[in-house]
Amino acid sequence: MTPVGRQIVVMITTSYPRFPGDGIGSFIAPIAKGVAARGHAVHLVAPAHPEIRLPDQEDGVQFHFYKYAPGNPKSWGYASGLKADTALRASAWAAAPLGVLAGIRAARRVAADFGATVLHAHWVIPNGVIAAAAARSLPIVTSLHGSDVFVAERSGLARRGAKYAFDRSGWVTACSDDLRERAIRLGANKDRIDTVPYGVDTFRFAPGAVVRAAVRHELGIGDAPFVFAAGRLVSKKGFEYLIDAVAALGDLPTLQVAIAGAGDLHDALAGRAASFGGRIRLLGNKSQDEISRLCAAADVIVVPSIRDDAGNVDGLPNFALEALASATPVIASRAGGLPQVIDDTVSGRLVPERDAAAIAGAIRELLRQPDVAARIGQAARAHVSEQFGWGRTAEGLERAYEHASQSPLKLK
Repeated sequence: MTPVGRQIVVMITTSYPRFPGDGIGSFIAPIAKGVAARGHAVHLVAPAHPEIRLPDQEDGVQFHFYKYAPGNPKSWGYASGLKADTALRASAWAAAPLGVLAGIRAARRVAADFGATVLHAHWVIPNGVIAAAAARSLPIVTSLHGSDVFVAERSGLARRGAKYAFDRSGWVTACSDDLRERAIRLGANKDRIDTVPYGVDTFRFAPGAVVRAAVRHELGIGDAPFVFAAGRLVSKKGFEYLIDAVAALGDLPTLQVAIAGAGDLHDALAGRAASFGGRIRLLGNKSQDEISRLCAAADVIVVPSIRDDAGNVDGLPNFALEALASATPVIASRAGGLPQVIDDTVSGRLVPERDAAAIAGAIRELLRQPDVAARIGQAARAHVSEQFGWGRTAEGLERAYEHASQSPLKLK
């Protein structure tokens, strides 16, 4: 393929970190900045939000936040659309017409003002639809992240929107093979889609004896065995199975478990954890820097993702890559893209979904075999350092821009 040179990318999204350390849309920032670092101009178009505290430009990414309703509400984007990640909120449905129309106008205006050469939509629903309607003759790349495909699988209207966006996209990327196959079943062209996994910041997420000691002192746990998990408190994260695993670990009476994150299931999970006498803590939202420190302090990290009762599942939770990079041994379920990045017993432990007993057994084994745990953690860090840098993600997206630019589609 002949390189097409510097691109002027209008990147359309409904989530982006609103302030330094914000966990909402945290993976979109290194994607946008990684593309910019490769010499492309990146103009990011996203809904306005009252909590945004960003400069006009940062690390080569220029921001264009659009208002979609009076009063600058919070109902469009920034993880506000799904209730516990299982159903669209009524507020999201109500905001959708205004949000989509405002997004189309903003994307079209920014593309014209800056001479865009490609539109890059994150999440086929709604931003693939926005890009398709705004593009005119511009090539489109659509990137899939998980919840968008789930919504399209569950809603006839969203499925038709996704098919429209897929038909109009010159190239589609998915963060895992599982997500790619689901998108093909929804109508994505199997010859115009590939897998481009997320990356991880291996400088931020790294082992550190000093950090480990400091965090354990702050938590007041000393040398007690410590298990950590993080993510939004929603069904597909499967945190209830980690909590239930503690019941099977009575032979480890000093075990401490902490879960970082916020979400609709906070009260339900807190109630479930209450019977364990303070051994399980819900830490609330933590910044990326705080998450990295907790990863370094833990003896074991658990990523108990599931395909929830509504059928939603993570494409590839970025926290899993961050955990692997920390060199702390990771236990993960065989859900979504997790088996794609973890080699069982080599770079982590894989257990069945929804199996608290299996999680408990894997925790016990790793805590009782520190040499094995250290070997697994070191192998995991080496693997993600080689295969999952954000630079590799940017390279994959750059190839997608080239594919889309050199294979123009007829407007339908």
